[in-house]
Amino acid sequence: MTRIDAKFAELRAAGRKAFVSYIMAGDPDFDTSLALVRGLPDAGVDIIELGVPFTDPMADGGTIQVAGQRALAAGMTLQRTLDLARAFREDDDTTPIVLMGYYNPIYSRGVDRFLEDAKSAGIDGLIVVDLPPEEDDELCIPAQKAGLNFIRLATPTTDDARLPKVLTNTSGFVYYVSIIGITGAAAPEATDVAPEVARIKARTDLPVIVGFGIRTPEASEAIAGIADGCVVGSAIVGELAKGRPVDEVLSFVRGLAEGAHRA
Repeated sequence: MTRIDAKFAELRAAGRKAFVSYIMAGDPDFDTSLALVRGLPDAGVDIIELGVPFTDPMADGGTIQVAGQRALAAGMTLQRTLDLARAFREDDDTTPIVLMGYYNPIYSRGVDRFLEDAKSAGIDGLIVVDLPPEEDDELCIPAQKAGLNFIRLATPTTDDARLPKVLTNTSGFVYYVSIIGITGAAAPEATDVAPEVARIKARTDLPVIVGFGIRTPEASEAIAGIADGCVVGSAIVGELAKGRPVDEVLSFVRGLAEGAHRA
């Protein structure tokens, strides 16, 4: 059982929905990013998604793209991202960490070396947005053999013919992208999302977490109410981009988490 599996078991036992937060590793610099990550659990975050900065982030909206550029300019790399996770694990051995990013940096490092290093750094799961199920032998299967969850994205365009393929070999949870488009786009409506979540849950026992476009505690509560939880990324990264100090960003995160936990 991974930390992700254990967290969802704990949440189910408590009758509570999950709040997942995304931040870009190294944005705006390593030390600020580490301070923010260290504060997320106390702000109510159940699972941390840690973005790996990449030069060509095709699935990301402007907010996340610019955050990645800031991180890269500050010297952030895949190795430094793993270093950040390892530093976080010095004080927290229970909060799950999911690395989210693209396959190129992993491929360049070498899959076997990457998985060994990720596991030793305390990573629990992977979201690699540009590796489809047809490429499971590349990373998904080796990752699961190494004890890491491989989390897949489903979208409004994932029809009933495609959904079983998406769910095959997926573990940890299913990330449902609530809108068509890139991260940080228009806000989702719970009434539109609910039937899609139900459709996915009819095909899998995995938790379904909904993300993209959630910006307020009210939206967090509404979306978590029709799923197993929600994830917020661009709104949090946007607060950091405004130059807010870490404590103010964490206060913003706390409000979002409280919304999800009210659901």
